[in-house]
Amino acid sequence: MTDMENNSKVNAGRRNGLRYGFGKRLFMTAVAVLSVIGLNAQNNMKQKEIKQTAGRNALGTFAPEFAHLNDDVLFGEVWNRQKELSLHDRSIVTVLSLMAQGLTDSSLQFHLQSAKTNGVTRQEISEIITHAAFYCGWPKAWAVFRMAKEVWGDAPQTREEFEASTDYPVGNPNDAYAKYFIGQSYTAPMDAEHGGPVNVTFEPGCRNNWHIHHDAVQVLICVAGRGWYQEWGKEPVEMTPGMVIAVPKETKHWHGAAKDSWFQHLTYHTQVGPNASNEWLEAVSDEVYGGL
Repeated sequence: MTDMENNSKVNAGRRNGLRYGFGKRLFMTAVAVLSVIGLNAQNNMKQKEIKQTAGRNALGTFAPEFAHLNDDVLFGEVWNRQKELSLHDRSIVTVLSLMAQGLTDSSLQFHLQSAKTNGVTRQEISEIITHAAFYCGWPKAWAVFRMAKEVWGDAPQTREEFEASTDYPVGNPNDAYAKYFIGQSYTAPMDAEHGGPVNVTFEPGCRNNWHIHHDAVQVLICVAGRGWYQEWGKEPVEMTPGMVIAVPKETKHWHGAAKDSWFQHLTYHTQVGPNASNEWLEAVSDEVYGGL
């Protein structure tokens, strides 16, 4: 089968990962790994301390108590309760609160920029505003969209923004396997000394070559961003957080990021036989990838 023939299947739709032929036991194992590693990742996340001086800068002499409450209580205490609610989620709540009130001044601009810094993606803010439009009002949504479009623009997330949006570490450049990838990838072994999964992160547009796992099943668990998985001769599958795919033994396939999004998945092998090995093949052509 040629790349041209393979590419003809690109737009045929999405497929649920459970259709890739792994049983209930394997599915439950994957869910358990995702749950345990996810909890460990969240517990080990470095919290970013929020410090604010805007109140004192603007009102320090005119209204010192208000400045204190703004800088030290609202931002210094409430925003820093990150174990109870992440900065990502606090930003969403704040943007929606301002939108509901019809406040589209500099305060909303500040909190939209903070939301982006705190890992809220362009796709998320677009869906959030669209959903809220039905409850807050269509004109308010238009006003917020104009400001959000200026903040997010069309560029993909920076590494710093992506790191703020995921509970999992990006890790170090995947130099050992760089020759089998187009674009930049990173790896971060999770509890490697006890056989834990490896976290692989792809920059936008990055993908690995076609490859085959002999005598072993590879499990992919998407935890952040958006990417693609495709078996040779089959339709591509869009991967989003929570999706689990088991790659059957002896199956030619590839996986990687969407053109406009970072992509992060955990991976491990199961049903490993005595002749387990990995065979790297040709790169995924621009023709195939460009059709996604």
